[in-house]
Amino acid sequence: MNHLQFVGLITEREVLRYTPAGLPLVNAVLQHSSQQMEAGIARLAEFEISAVAAGEISNRFSGAALGGTYEFTGFLAKKNRHSKSLVFHIIDFRAALTAPHLDTGA
Repeated sequence: MNHLQFVGLITEREVLRYTPAGLPLVNAVLQHSSQQMEAGIARLAEFEISAVAAGEISNRFSGAALGGTYEFTGFLAKKNRHSKSLVFHIIDFRAALTAPHLDTGA
């Protein structure tokens, strides 16, 4: 199973573009920060990840507020066939109930 869900901020977003096949696509960078429990110890979990919204969701994502806090659902895949870098593929997102710059974890 390859399923990732987290609350994060949209820190960077490119303009909507189209692939040669006509698929709408938006690249972005998402940021997450939360406190998680690991082995009974509180740990600060922070990351920044490259993301892409493709297809129907790309139009909605391109209109989302930059700096806005959202709950993202998707999966991870290599940036391309020969890359070791991962990209988060956004399948769905919605406004998060968590306030910005606070705990964005579960």
